[in-house]
Amino acid sequence: MTTYQDAVAVEATVAEQAWGETFGRVLGAVAGCFARREARATAAELVAGLLLEVDTRNCWTLAQALGHPGPHRLQHLLSRARFDHDHAREQVARLVAGELAGRDVVLVVDETGDAKSSTDCVGAGRQYSGAIGGVGLCQVAVHLAAVTPTAKVIIDRALYLPADWAADEERREVAGVPEEVVFATKPQQALAMVTDALTAGIEATWFAGDEVYCGRELRRGIRSLGLGYAVGIAATYQVTDTAGQRWEARKLINKVRPGQWMRRRTGHGTKGTREYDWAWIDVHPDDAPAENENENENENENGASVLVARRHRYTGEVSFFRCWAPGDVALGTLVEVICRRWRIEETFQLGKGFTGLDQGQVTCWNSWMRWSLFSLIAAAVLAVTVAAVHEAAEERSGLVPLTCPELVRLLRALVLPPPVRDRDHVLHRTAWRRHHQAVATVCHQQRHLHPGPRRSPLDVRFVLVLC
Repeated sequence: MTTYQDAVAVEATVAEQAWGETFGRVLGAVAGCFARREARATAAELVAGLLLEVDTRNCWTLAQALGHPGPHRLQHLLSRARFDHDHAREQVARLVAGELAGRDVVLVVDETGDAKSSTDCVGAGRQYSGAIGGVGLCQVAVHLAAVTPTAKVIIDRALYLPADWAADEERREVAGVPEEVVFATKPQQALAMVTDALTAGIEATWFAGDEVYCGRELRRGIRSLGLGYAVGIAATYQVTDTAGQRWEARKLINKVRPGQWMRRRTGHGTKGTREYDWAWIDVHPDDAPAENENENENENENGASVLVARRHRYTGEVSFFRCWAPGDVALGTLVEVICRRWRIEETFQLGKGFTGLDQGQVTCWNSWMRWSLFSLIAAAVLAVTVAAVHEAAEERSGLVPLTCPELVRLLRALVLPPPVRDRDHVLHRTAWRRHHQAVATVCHQQRHLHPGPRRSPLDVRFVLVLC
């Protein structure tokens, strides 16, 4: 055990140094996006504060943990400070591109949702979200992650505005949604983010997504960018075989003989190695870019277009994926790309569990964009730090590799300042919070005691500001 403790001590020393260097590089990359140094200093506090050991993460709780007399500094940073958050996102993407240069990168897209209590929150509406387990009132955001065999980093996000929300001029004005932001489907948002990632220098060769991102227009756009893809499809999805006949995916895969299924390892879990049976069959491509539509689409000229099936060893449940590669490709390569898609779920767990991705309690456009950006910056610093530790530290047979959650625990103990909990500060914040809540309660009660014509969201916002 002493040997293991010595190894952990070495990793902790490396992690401290790597954290400081990475944190400094990231903040240096976005420094030019701030108009004032006060806002830049508050942003650094916020990014570090997101990693503190607090019950929830929002402007109130983080301000108390950081020792601020109130949440006003953080709220100003998120809503009104002169800060080009779009340019900051581009700078962070370029920095991540430099860190991942020369590695096998797969761009993975997926969405996640946050439950909300009012449609006044920007983008909130009744819609499906796997995070809340069905249809409910929530915000949904599409995220793009760069995934390598050893690292996974979210590099971009886009808030999905439902069609009715995007067309509501009154709500858009209240939430501060820019005029140039219009309704876009999730596949359209995904293609825009992939294009931006490649422009920023991400050296990717593959794109992966679930059934939401299997549409023809998105796949055509991915091909025009020079990427291969592996996207999930439903069992009833229609594909065309090489003879020109249309089949449902579940029926076409029945043409694979029993001996043609191949068992392949897809990773390691707590219960051992995960293995599935895999099969593939050639299909006719239907997504050639516009400049190639008149060409003879065949495997030699337009790459390899295949239907891949994954079968559970014990339950027999089958999942289907439509894949395309610019040239010849092995089944093992496609399996690796498909399995990389699952790792974006781990980035969501990290973001929601350790960097407050879903806890901001923000309602307006600027606030949402900036909170999500700072959360992703904190997660990116963790991922890059862990990658640096893996490269510098020796592997130990008796220890699993350092993970981001374990790194957070080390940072809280060795680097990050503890939350401020001295008596005077806690009493001040308690008194301030209770008084603010009392004033808000009176305002709401007075509003409901005077029936009249229904106020618009603009009027309601004005009343709350006066209170």
